Amino acid sequence: MGLIEFSKLPVNTLVGADWGTFKQLTRDQHIAKEKRGKYMLTKAICRLLSTLVPLQNRKYNKLLADQPLKHDPVFIIGHWRSGTTFVHNIFAQDKHFGFTTTYQTVFPHYIMAMQWLFKPTMAWLMPSHRPTDNMELAPDIPQEEEFALQNMCPYSYYDFWFYPERMQELCDRFLTMKDATPEEIADFKEKFEKLVKISLWNTRRENPDAQYLSKNPPHTGRVKTLVEMYPNAKFIFLMRNPYTVFESSRSFFTNTIAPLELHSISLEQMEQNILRNYMELYRAYQEQKQFIPEGNLYELKFEDVEQNALGITQDIYEKLSIPGWEEARPAIEAYIQGKKSYKKNQYKYNERTVQLVNEALGPVLEEWGYEKL
Repeated sequence: MGLIEFSKLPVNTLVGADWGTFKQLTRDQHIAKEKRGKYMLTKAICRLLSTLVPLQNRKYNKLLADQPLKHDPVFIIGHWRSGTTFVHNIFAQDKHFGFTTTYQTVFPHYIMAMQWLFKPTMAWLMPSHRPTDNMELAPDIPQEEEFALQNMCPYSYYDFWFYPERMQELCDRFLTMKDATPEEIADFKEKFEKLVKISLWNTRRENPDAQYLSKNPPHTGRVKTLVEMYPNAKFIFLMRNPYTVFESSRSFFTNTIAPLELHSISLEQMEQNILRNYMELYRAYQEQKQFIPEGNLYELKFEDVEQNALGITQDIYEKLSIPGWEEARPAIEAYIQGKKSYKKNQYKYNERTVQLVNEALGPVLEEWGYEKL
């Protein structure tokens, strides 16, 4: 357990944003009266730290900016709470892959400079486990990069963590990209490429042949944009029982986000947003997966991973032509064996959950063969 409990965070994750991003994200936004103290402290720390951003920018421009990637990334996608974290951690055991770390997601501008100071402080303060599902938290473990992108540009769906009233608007702009402008998409591409290069430098600089491993649910609605950037990227799409996903998402979005938000919405509105945006994300993926070249997409159910994680992982390596399975297998097998005692959350679907999911997510239940309750 870290010094500070997640539910009692005195600031939110915008402390690690650059000053320009912070100003754009917070300009003319609704800040609830009871959240103003947290907002002002976050703003003050962000402003102070931002004076150090040029240190990394100079180093990045000198070492990485003009260096092309050796390989297009591997993207693990699917709705939140669909098992993407577990699959991400499995593949991250392979030293061929580099990834974005938990530290980097909060402080993306302080990786190539100042990490020596900020990372130990973060490790001392942060909670040791995620509050929703008790998964391990530590500065150097793999993490989804959307948190980092949120602090690098004002074009992230996760801005709703601070402004839940804008959840649907942000879905249409930056989750599915259907309302994003060409300028916003171009800036997203630039910032994402920078993030990938710095992540590989941070985690695998000793391996010039390393490949970036992404786990990021928001990418599920950006497949077309990602293929434009990386024509030979590999995609692993996870589906999980929608009743479980809804229950888990509701818990995650209400419990985990609460310490970060700058205003609040009702539980009923959050539920409707989750269901609506689930279908928006799913439809976007179904429409855009046609752009993935044949042989570069692997779709599966998380329930199958739970039953045979090692066999499924080997099959993904083979079907997507990912090199190095035999070398990676011992570490991957050891990780999977070590997680067999992990007790996941058990969900009992109440009548309200069943009704909401049946009404909103019926097509997904049918398409993926989940029994309708």
